[in-house]
Amino acid sequence: MAKRARNSGVNMPAPYLLRVWLDEDRVPDPKAYPYCIPLLRDALELEFTEPVTIFVGENGVGKSTLIEGIAALAGYDDAGGGKGYRPVDHSGAVEASGGELAAALRAAWRPKITNGWFFKAESFFAVARYLDEAALQANALPPDFLSHSHGEGFLRFFEERCSYQGIYFFDEPESALSPARQLEFLKLLRRMQDATNIQVIMATHSPLLMACPGARLMQITKYGIAPTRLEDTDHFRLLASFCEDPEGFLAGTLDD
Repeated sequence: MAKRARNSGVNMPAPYLLRVWLDEDRVPDPKAYPYCIPLLRDALELEFTEPVTIFVGENGVGKSTLIEGIAALAGYDDAGGGKGYRPVDHSGAVEASGGELAAALRAAWRPKITNGWFFKAESFFAVARYLDEAALQANALPPDFLSHSHGEGFLRFFEERCSYQGIYFFDEPESALSPARQLEFLKLLRRMQDATNIQVIMATHSPLLMACPGARLMQITKYGIAPTRLEDTDHFRLLASFCEDPEGFLAGTLDD
């Protein structure tokens, strides 16, 4: 039997965030980053019709920036974390631009949910360290996500923190997960769907995660963003070509 998410008082099924759009009157300089990326050159308007929405696309098309912006609009720090937690360090490897984008975004909710989490692989260790420190300061047992391998720590974090009613953002959660562990995460996504009161918005390069049943797949290219099918994504086609004939695929690819 699927684990049902804890209820936060809103007796309505997901999705809760229904629509996001760019208010061009609030864009300070269309030629400046992040507004200059192709995704934002034309009027951006997104509808969330399913509990799980997955953004796909090549590096550099703006997936992470979009996720950061929507997460910041929903009330999260754009460098990752949860409601009520100290923002993680924005210096070094963590460079977020979502807060700036969020200032020009608008949203329609049904109703607005304030629980959840924004997971970013690059800021996971900073968040995990903070959770350990906060538990120790409260004389509680720390969650200790960091004593496990990178991938095992990710999965333990997902299992513990992603079972409550709310809206959850994942930016490339597969980055530390083997294919087998990606399937474990896919099972978690299914349980989140079965709970009916959880909304997920995710960016990924993994065809395994893109295959989440019932998810709405949105492909971002230099021409904009549009619904797509798993079989029509470049990620799936590339992987399928490799699996069909690894030697021939590599021979042709490496000789280019």
